[in-house]
Amino acid sequence: MDAGEQWVTIAAVLLGSVSTHLTNYAMERQRKKHELVTRWDSKKLDAYEGYVDSVRSCIFLAVQLYEHREGLRTGEMSEPEMLAEMSAAGRLRGRAFERIMLLGGDDVVEAAHDLNALALKVDWQANGRIGGTLEEWRERHRAVFRGINDFHEAARSDLGVDGGVTGEKHPERDLLLPPAQREAGRGS
Repeated sequence: MDAGEQWVTIAAVLLGSVSTHLTNYAMERQRKKHELVTRWDSKKLDAYEGYVDSVRSCIFLAVQLYEHREGLRTGEMSEPEMLAEMSAAGRLRGRAFERIMLLGGDDVVEAAHDLNALALKVDWQANGRIGGTLEEWRERHRAVFRGINDFHEAARSDLGVDGGVTGEKHPERDLLLPPAQREAGRGS
C-alpha cells in the first residue's frame, strides 16, 4: 500500500469518526430537548390541573356560604368558619394562579386571568360584597364554568392535546339543578 492509499484510508477513518461524533451529538441534543419539553409539559399539566381544582374548590365553598346566607341550606359550619375556609381556599387559588403565570403559554395565562375575574364575582356575591338575585347568581356560575371550559381549551392547545371540550361534538351545557329548584328558579 503506497502513501496515497494510506492517506485516503486515514481520511476516511477521520471522516467516519467525525460524522459519528456529529450524529451522536445531534441525537443526544435532540433527546435532551425532548426530555426538557416532556418535563415542562408534565409541570404545566400539574399546574393546570391544580389551578382548575382550586377554582372549583372556591366555587363549592362559595355555594355553601351563599346557600347558608340565603337560607337555602343550613350549613354544618358557622358563617365565620365558612368565610375563613373561603379565604384559605382563595389563597391557594392565588398560588395556583402564580404557577400558571410561570409556566403557561400566552393564551393559557389570558384564559386564567378571565377565569379569575369570573370566579371572584361568585366569591363576592357569596360573601355579600356585591348583591344579586338568584338568577344573577346562577348566571355567574354559568359564566365561571364557561371560563373553566375556555381555560381547558387553552391548556389543551398549549399541551398539544387534540380535540376540544366545546364545539359541535360537545355543546354547551347548563347548570345541573334538582327538579324542584329548577322549577322554583323559573319563577324568580
